[in-house]
Amino acid sequence: MEQKDQKIWLVTGVSSGFGKELMRSITEAGDIAIGTVRKQEQVATTEAIAPGSAFAYLLDVRDQQQVQEVVTQVHKRFGRLDVVVNNAGYGLIGAVEEASAEDVRQQLETNVFGALFVTQAAMPYMRKQGGGHLIQISSVGGFVSYPGAGIYNASKYALEGFSEAIAKEAGHLDIKVTMVEPGPFRTEWAGTSLKHTEQQIDDYRASVGEFRDWLASDNGS
Repeated sequence: MEQKDQKIWLVTGVSSGFGKELMRSITEAGDIAIGTVRKQEQVATTEAIAPGSAFAYLLDVRDQQQVQEVVTQVHKRFGRLDVVVNNAGYGLIGAVEEASAEDVRQQLETNVFGALFVTQAAMPYMRKQGGGHLIQISSVGGFVSYPGAGIYNASKYALEGFSEAIAKEAGHLDIKVTMVEPGPFRTEWAGTSLKHTEQQIDDYRASVGEFRDWLASDNGS
């Protein structure tokens, strides 16, 4: 049963990593955690984190209509949206020259448009209820670029750009914005979640290649 002081959290991308840990931490603090996942089988495992306090919805954040439908369903079910965490995303590794148009498009659709769609869908409810908190999971790569992560860097720079503007646009409405900029953590970011450009040009072996090698050696440690 929802308590008066319980916060309602919506977190995207909770099947692993930060998202999964956030679901645990939110429910352990006594709040309600609603997470989004990409696969049907992940719904049950997510809700098993804290039965009655953890809930899961299927969502592809790249689908604006689906995002609007899920956010509407969540608000209708729980009555408010106190905190929205845009966590869904992945990294693309490859030199800027190596990235195909499709590589770039997919990276931006998930990391930029996905976060934008969720943010835009949640803000009307936050305005109406008199406030809320947007937590945008960026990266150290949102303010420092690395060889081999240029397109990923671009996606996080974009996320930070529109989020900083929202903080100035909506601050007087008591809508807060927090940017989270992690460095390396032991998640699946550099493992199964990481994508690489199909094209790999030998001339970039001394720069991009070294970065690839570092990610592979650092993963899981």
